[in-house]
This record gives sequence, C-alpha cells and structure tokens, in this order.
Amino acid sequence: MASRRDEKLESGLSPEPDFDTLTDAVERRNHKAEAEAEADSVEKIFRSKVVPTWQNQLTFRAFAVSFVLGVMLTFIVMKLNLTTGIIPSLNVSAGLLGFFFVKSWTALLDKSGLLKQPFTRQENTVIQTCVVATAGIAFSGGFGSYIFGMSEVVAKQSTEANDAQNIKNPALGWMIAFLFIVSFLGLFSVVPLRKIMVIDFRLTYPSGTATAHLINSFHTPRGAKLAKKQVRALGKFFSFSFLWGFFKWFFTGGDDCGFEKFPTFGLKAYQNRFYFDFSATYVGVGMICPYLVNVSLLVGAILSWGVMWPLIGAKKGDWFPAELSPSSLHGLQGYRVFIGIAMILGDGLYNFFKVLGVTLLGLYGQIKKKNEGNIGQEDGSSFPATNPSLSYDDQRRTQLFLKDQIPTWVAIVGYVSIAIISAATLPHIFHQLKWYYIVVIYIFAPALAFCNAYGCGLTDWSLASTYGKLAIFIIGSWAGASHGGVLAGLAACGVMMNIVSTASDLMQDFKTGYMTLASPRSMFLSQVIGTAMGCVISPCVFWLFYKAFDIGLPHSTYPAPYALIYRNMAILGVEGFSALPKNCLMLCCVFFVTAMVINLIRDVSGKKIASFIPLPMAMAIPFYIGSYFAIDMCVGSLILFIWRKMNKNKADAFGPAVASGLICGEGIWTLPSSILALSGVNPPICMKFLSRSTNAGVDSFLAS
Repeated sequence: MASRRDEKLESGLSPEPDFDTLTDAVERRNHKAEAEAEADSVEKIFRSKVVPTWQNQLTFRAFAVSFVLGVMLTFIVMKLNLTTGIIPSLNVSAGLLGFFFVKSWTALLDKSGLLKQPFTRQENTVIQTCVVATAGIAFSGGFGSYIFGMSEVVAKQSTEANDAQNIKNPALGWMIAFLFIVSFLGLFSVVPLRKIMVIDFRLTYPSGTATAHLINSFHTPRGAKLAKKQVRALGKFFSFSFLWGFFKWFFTGGDDCGFEKFPTFGLKAYQNRFYFDFSATYVGVGMICPYLVNVSLLVGAILSWGVMWPLIGAKKGDWFPAELSPSSLHGLQGYRVFIGIAMILGDGLYNFFKVLGVTLLGLYGQIKKKNEGNIGQEDGSSFPATNPSLSYDDQRRTQLFLKDQIPTWVAIVGYVSIAIISAATLPHIFHQLKWYYIVVIYIFAPALAFCNAYGCGLTDWSLASTYGKLAIFIIGSWAGASHGGVLAGLAACGVMMNIVSTASDLMQDFKTGYMTLASPRSMFLSQVIGTAMGCVISPCVFWLFYKAFDIGLPHSTYPAPYALIYRNMAILGVEGFSALPKNCLMLCCVFFVTAMVINLIRDVSGKKIASFIPLPMAMAIPFYIGSYFAIDMCVGSLILFIWRKMNKNKADAFGPAVASGLICGEGIWTLPSSILALSGVNPPICMKFLSRSTNAGVDSFLAS
C-alpha cells in the first residue's frame, strides 16, 4: 500500500516534509520574521541600552549646551522676526548642533577617563526641547509684533490712537516681567491631557514625530556617521555665511548703501522693491520652506508691488491727498497695510474654522472609537501598555510614558496660582488691561489651548497668532478708544498667544519624548527651564537690536512689518473702519473674501492641483515689505531644485544642514555688528548705486 507521501508524488504535488524538516523551516521563518521585525522596530535597536531615570536625563551639560544654542537661535529668530516675520523650523539646526556639542564633550571626557554618564537620546531630547522652548519665546514674546507695536516708533506711523495712553515704549524690566507672568500658564493648561492626546487619541504631531526620528537616527551607528557629515556641512556654510555678512558690512557706511541695496533688475524695479539683496539668511530660509510658499511670496509681490501699488499710486490727489508723507496710513501706505491685513485675517479665519471643524470631528470620532473599544474592558482603558494589538515599539513607549506621571493637582494648582498672580500684576504693567479682562481670558484659555494643541496634533498647524488676533479685537473693542483700547488689545494678544503657543509646543515635546523614551517629567521640566531662559534671553537680544539699529522704520534694515500690522488691527478693533482711506474698505473686503475662496479651492481641488495654487497668507506678506526677500527665497528654492535633480539623496540628506548653516552664520553676525554699532564703529565704505543722470549731476557738483 502506497504511503501518503507516495500519493502526493504520484499526484504531482510537492512531497510532505517529515517532522524535522518542518521544524527547520518554521525556525528559519521565525528567524526571518524576527530579523524583519528588528529592522522595522526602533526600540529593538536600543533594547540593550538602559533608559536613564528622569533625574539623570536632566544634566548640567544638557542645559549648558541648551543655553548656548538658545542664545544663538534667539538671535536668528529675532532677526527674522524684525525683517519679514517668516520663521522656518530650526529643529534640524538645534538637533544637529545639540548632538555635535554634547557628543564632542563626552568624547573628550571619555578619552581622559572622566566620563561618568554616556550621552543618550533621552538627554538629546531634553536639549532639543529646551533649545526650542528658549528660541520660541523670541516669536511668541511678540518682539516683532504686539510688543513693539505698542511703541512710539510704530504709533507715529498712524494718526489714530497715538496718544500717551495707547503707547508703551520697550524697556527691559517690564518686558522680562511680562514674559515671566504669561509664558508658563500654557504649560500647566494641557499637562493633564498628555495621555489622552499622545496615547488614547494617538495624534501624529508631525513636527514632534519628525524630531524624534531625527534624534533616534543620531544614536544609531549609521545615523551618527551621517550626523557628523551633516554637522561638517553645516559648519562650512555657517563659516561662509558669517564671513559673507562681515564682508557686506564694510560697504554699508551710509543710507541705502551696500549689497543689500543692489538694483539687480534696474533702478525702476528697485524703487518698487524688486531686487536681490544677497542675503544668505533668506536663501537658506528658501531652501527649508516648501516651493509653494516661496512661489506664493513671489506671486504676492508681483501682484502688489508690480500691479496694484503703481495703479493706486496713480490715484494720488483723488483717492488720497497728494501732500501726505509716504509713511502715512491715510495714503498709499494705508492700502499696503490694510489690504495685507485683510488677506491675513481672511486666511486665518478660514483656517481657524477649518481646524476647529477637523478638531471637533476628530474628537467625536476618537470618543466614539474609545467607547466602542471599552466594551468588555473592566478598567476602561482603551490603550493599555500590554495591548497585544500594539507593536513592540508602542508597547515599550506607552509603558515608559505612563511610568513617570505628573500629578494632575500640580497642573491645577500651577494654573490657578499663575492666573491669580497674573490678574494681580499685569494691570500694574499695562494700566489699560483691567484685571477682569485677564480673568475672562484665563477662563477660556484652557479650552482654546486644548483646541490648538489637538489641531496641531492633526495638522501640524498652530493657530496661536490667530487666537491672539481674536483677543486684540475682543478686548480692544471692550476697552474702547477712550480707555487705551489699542494697548489693552495688544497686551491681551500677548497673553493669549503665549498660552496657546506654549501649550501646543509642550504637546509636540511630549510626542517627541514618547518616541525617544524620554520621561514626561524631564520633558515638562526642560520646557519650563527653556521657557525661563527665553524670558530673559529674548528681551536682552531684542534690546540689543533696539539700541543698535533703527527698528520699525519702513525703509530700515529691520522694518518689523508685523508690529505695524498688529497695531493697525488693534486700531480697527477700537475705532472701526473710519481709519481706512478712500475705497480701501471695498478692496479689503475683496481680498478678505478672495483669501477664503482660494483656501476653499485648495481644499476641494485635491492635493495634486492644490500644490499649484498659491497660499493667501504667504501672498499677503510682501504687500507691505516688498519682494526682495521673496526673490532671495526663490533663489534658495532654485538651488535646492537643481541639487535634487543632480543628486536627490544627497540633497535630501544635506540640504537642511546647508540651509541651517546659511541661516545661522549671517544671523549670528548680527551680534558683533550690533556691538560695533553700539560702540560707534561705522563701516568705512558706502557703496551706492545712482542713475546716469543723477551721477552726472553729482560729478558736475563735485567739479564746481
């Protein structure tokens, strides 16, 4: 009788293996599956490394490096704030430099036999969190927007609400005190929600996730080698950018002098602010920003300075008095500012309701999913650490994320205590901001902070400035023109912006910490320490700029465009549309609606088509400042585009490092240049460009 094996052979099927052969095959499959899982799992790569306690993640060297990098990035953010207000993500710069400094530190100590604690990815995460928190105050502190918008320099550019009760000039003391009072409240407002956001809802937080992947890659053998090469590239272009800034300084010994005033496309184009100003900073920014952002800026510049302003300028004497100064908001400058504001508000309002809708729908879906998942679970936990449906990475991360809890009572006591202190002290800094305005803000702030943090987790879009603008209009109109409503609105904007901005930043950091096994406690404390550093460093850096340069003037190197924009929003909130020049309201309404319609078309047309439709917010920025920085940024985009065509892998690996070097080098040059200006050391040469007729007149004058 034939066996089953023979039957299989006769029927043409493969023979059935014996038990030993089957066992070997299963083992081979298991080993292969484990190898694949090992390749896909980040935490299995680090399985042999001990995770330090949260106290050991907070090291002296981490905060020493954070302080140095925080000062450096604050200078860069401040310069960007006071020139155009466009600030790219500097996470790559902070991550690379933090890794490089501490790795060099530990390598030196290791060679000398003094190394007591190795450099871990958890400590790297602490540095990243602290540096970003420190530099973030340079933006949320409002030095290029609401704080400087209170100053006399900006107020003089408008004839409305420029009396003493609506002006407060910058001073180091009150700025530091104000930031310490308002910058920590947002941290306490979302601490109790960290588990819900990160584990239960499993929100993406794209920036936080990308930062975690970056840090994790640094601490693998292959990633460490690449990081060293990236740091080397960053250092080369940092040196070039710094020396280029130093070289350009020699030729700026007067008004409208230097490479920054080179009429690249002719003198007529230069008069309409179309020129390349040889800024390594904005070439680097253009390499980091998406192509669409840079093209949108250029489209906005062509539309405004190439078409609209020449046409409106031709209406001088009809739409506005011909004798007005160029900086008067009742003349052409008013159209530039208010139409730009209309586009910004239209874009902001559309995205506010869009993100709010996505947030509410997402919340509904998450709560529904959680309720369905809780059926049959006694503890009501939707994502327990040992949930078999989770990957090894998620189980490991969840286990450690839930290990070091921050007590809810700490968050509640912290929030209430700071709110009471704020309500009692802020009216002494801003007499126009009454205590009951502050109480109302703090009642609604936790809900708005949650919405911003949740929306940021879904879309990576923080609407902190939009919430600040809402506070300007609400509190400004509540206070009224006769009671310093402009100053009250701007101060309220600062309170609201700091709360919702730090809340979303902290949740991004919790996500980064979750993916690098950094303790929530170390994340929270590093954010607190970084914020405290920023509350001192940012006002000091701004004060250096304020004393060394002419800030806030339309044609200066640092025009601080958003300061004027925020102040005029406050004026609109207090005085209504009477501040607008002739036909400006109609044009504002057209551009307000246009911004919303463009956004709607982008959302309904699909991702592929939307990538060719300009962004209204980006289009609005050149309306006031001009196109020179947009041209710089488009040059940066062109460099990256050509580089990717030649070698995509190398461009993707080293592009951010090269861009960061270009941004950081010229940004740091502002420190010695401001010290030289304060010391009375002026550049020796003025390189100025004149038309042929003007030059002939100068020659004849000199010859006479």
